[in-house]
Amino acid sequence: MRHTRPGTLIGIALLSILGGFVLDSVLVASRQPAIVPPVVLGLALLAIGGIIVVLAVPIRQVARGTRRERIDPYYATRVLLLAKASSLSGALFGGAAGGVLIFMLTRGVAVAVGSVLPTIIAVVGGAGLLVAGIIAERMCTVPPGDDDEGGPGAQPV
Repeated sequence: MRHTRPGTLIGIALLSILGGFVLDSVLVASRQPAIVPPVVLGLALLAIGGIIVVLAVPIRQVARGTRRERIDPYYATRVLLLAKASSLSGALFGGAAGGVLIFMLTRGVAVAVGSVLPTIIAVVGGAGLLVAGIIAERMCTVPPGDDDEGGPGAQPV
């Protein structure tokens, strides 16, 4: 399995920024209330990111040789897949909240702080989940030369 490509994350983030902006624009144009993400969303995204990094620590310790116990390969695979999914989800959620934030800040009228602050927290939470997913994915990487085939380069677990 290969590492998540930066181009993929950037593409997802840009598309979700555009989607969040357009969705909020259409809602406001049709006289519907604008989207305001709850504060809990950003905090939950940050908490999930922290949990993912904590789950990847034992794998990193075994890969570095500081821990002698074996790690269940299914556990390592699940953590790696969770890390990949988290980076993609972070790009999606953070981008969508970023599009909503851009819409709020580019309107001709003043927006209440009660609407902007939760949106900023959602953007930070999405970015935090993205970064935590990338870090956890890198923590699940076997050092070069330690794979079974003896092939060059580091491979994810």
